[in-house]
Amino acid sequence: MTLLMEFVAFLRERKKFWILPIFFFVVLLVGLGIVATGAGGLSPFIYALF
Repeated sequence: MTLLMEFVAFLRERKKFWILPIFFFVVLLVGLGIVATGAGGLSPFIYALF
């Protein structure tokens, strides 16, 4: 939780609010990746792509 609070403080202090959408997009992609690899039927297709 402190990491998130430090990140918000950094955004406020440095006025770098353009980083916020990038951060949320990366978190969304990581979450989708975890969900997709956790699904047993979808895993062979993901491994075939790489």
